[in-house]
Amino acid sequence: MRGCGLDGYLRSQEAITLKIITWNVNSIRPRLERTQALLERHAPDVLCLQEIKVEDEAFPREELEALGYHATVYGQKTYNGVAILTREPLEDVAKSFPGNPVPDEARVLGGTVAVGSSESLRLLNLYVVNGQAVGTDKYERKLDWLDALIRWLSESHDPGAPLLLVGDFNIAPEARDVHDPEQWDGKVLCSEAERERLRSLLDWGLRDLHRVFTDKGGLYTWWDYRMGAFHRGWGLRIDLGLGTVPVVNRLREVQIDRDERKKSTGEGNPSDHAPVIFNFDRS
Repeated sequence: MRGCGLDGYLRSQEAITLKIITWNVNSIRPRLERTQALLERHAPDVLCLQEIKVEDEAFPREELEALGYHATVYGQKTYNGVAILTREPLEDVAKSFPGNPVPDEARVLGGTVAVGSSESLRLLNLYVVNGQAVGTDKYERKLDWLDALIRWLSESHDPGAPLLLVGDFNIAPEARDVHDPEQWDGKVLCSEAERERLRSLLDWGLRDLHRVFTDKGGLYTWWDYRMGAFHRGWGLRIDLGLGTVPVVNRLREVQIDRDERKKSTGEGNPSDHAPVIFNFDRS
């Protein structure tokens, strides 16, 4: 088993009872062994995967359910695709959202997760449009997609209710979330228009869960495969968890499993993203 290697911020030392992990797996098939190892190592209650890159019928359901999980999948061949693995069957499952400007792309999967004996949490697993480069049609499509997401949330959800958004947002919220802010300034993932959309989500009633515990910079979740970016520390924090006040009140710990970004014997090559782990009180 690999070492700890976690950037963590712990509110108390009491027992943690609800663990939710988000991870852009960057194709589930070559990362299956790593996914199995992640489940065995962390034993989460919920694992949200993005960019699975397979259709529903090709998802390795049997292998993952053998570890005690139910798989809810919204897949797409070659591109995109999201999945949620849960200890108990996911309730009130929703794929995509009304007004989605790219309805043929599998990017949003939602469901309800039991928190306590009589309480539940609405969970949205997101793989936000990348945008390619500022000024391109794909960039404008990204902004349109984010605008539609914000409209849907504001029209259909209550910021006073337990709601958690996790996933690959493809936006670094601030300069401290980027290894070289000057180099990235104005570029896709770090442009003002993208960050403005993210701030709109926060203004609506969500909070960046990482910032509940720390103002520290240099906490990254994605490193390019090229130029030895991971070992040089050239990263960005683009895998996020955003929660409403009831979710923030239950939050106990946030961790980044940097070890998962490293190569390891017997588990194959890593994704270019690290998993982010959120621990909550159930009561």
